[in-house]
Order: sequence, then C-alpha cells, then structure tokens
Amino acid sequence: MQIRVLFFGLLKDVCGRPEEWISLPDGATTGTVFEVYAKKFPKLREMASSIVLARNHEFATTSEHLKDFDEVALLPPVSGGSEQISDADGHYFALTRLPINVRNLENLVLRDFDGAIVTFQGVVRNNSGGKPTLRLEYDCYEPMAIRKMAEIGREIAGSYAISRIGMVHRLGMLEIGEASVAVVVAAPHRRPAFDAALEGINRLKKLVPVWKKEFFRDGAVWVEGDWDTNAPRVSLS
Repeated sequence: MQIRVLFFGLLKDVCGRPEEWISLPDGATTGTVFEVYAKKFPKLREMASSIVLARNHEFATTSEHLKDFDEVALLPPVSGGSEQISDADGHYFALTRLPINVRNLENLVLRDFDGAIVTFQGVVRNNSGGKPTLRLEYDCYEPMAIRKMAEIGREIAGSYAISRIGMVHRLGMLEIGEASVAVVVAAPHRRPAFDAALEGINRLKKLVPVWKKEFFRDGAVWVEGDWDTNAPRVSLS
C-alpha cells in the first residue's frame, strides 16, 4: 500500500525532505513508518521520546494500522491567508501568512452584551536566551493545526462563561516586533475572559503543530519545545 509521509520543523532537516510516498506491506502500522525512517536517520530514534505521530490529521499511537493512501506525519515538539474556520457560534480560527489584524479579530468575536474583551498577542522579540535574534520562521502542519485550534477553542468556550473566542497564528518569516499569534476572548465579565485567554494560549502552544525557527548572525536553529502530556509519543519496542 502507498502511504504519504510528512515531516515538519526540525524533522525536515533531519530527514532532508518535507514529504514523500512510501510503499508498505499490508498490516503495517504508524510505528512501521517511524521505524523505516529511524533506520535511515538514527537521530530520529534518539528523539523518539519527544516525537508525536499523526494519522490523517489526528494524533496517533504507534500501533494504529494503516490503509492505502493514508497520511502519516512525524511531528517534533511544538515550540510553541491560509486556512480558517468560522463556526455557527461565532468562534474564529485561522492560519495566515499576512500580518495579524487584531482589531478585525476583536470585532469578529465581540457582541453587544459583552462587557470585556481580552487580547493576547505573542510577538517576535530581538533575542533568545540573551542571544540577538534576526527574525523567526514558523512552519505548520496546516490541516491538523486548524482542526486542533478549533477543537481547543470550542472546549474552552464550553468551560468558561464567555461569548466567543478567536485564535490566529502567523506562518512564514516574521520580523522583530511582529505578532506571531493572537488569542481574543469576549465575555460579559472580565474574569472568565482573562482565564479563557490564558488557557487558550497555553494549550495552543502545547497541542497545535506549529514550529519555530530562530535566525542568528551565525546560523539558524529549530526551537525544541514540548508536547502536552496527553499527546501520544513514539513508543519503541
């Protein structure tokens, strides 16, 4: 059977490719895919405890059996006009390669009966650990990322007394001072708006497959972040 394999962030550099098709026998699993590349690139085996697999845009364990033309993605730890979702409840989620228009996002989620709107923006700073940074680049598994953003946002909306939530993440090359991510929450009262916005950015950075590359005068490096504890890691036999 034919399987499409995708690599993101640091793993693109390790494996020397963003994607390819491979042939596997019937009965192969997502773990089989990992083993194919771990044999070719030993660095993957060293990183196994921090790599997450996805099958057809959903997190996957290594034991899931594959079908012809399935898509398997190897995802490194997340570091925390493309795709967008605007649902019936007015929540909004998007990935974009254009500057984030925060004011427009606020207007999208705000209702007349809301008494509070909380906006969080993550911006590109000029240093990383004290080392001067020139710019950042964000890579993303777009179909899965937009789905996870919407899933997180809807769960938060169901857990807090808020009206609407909006999340937008920027992709591509960003300069110092530009916003890389925005989370906006509107609510009748301020406390749930603050709490929901904080949970939104915290969960986004742990569960949405977006990766950051930092550029310095002497080179560039992918930032190694960390997955949420519930994300299934590669399990080696």
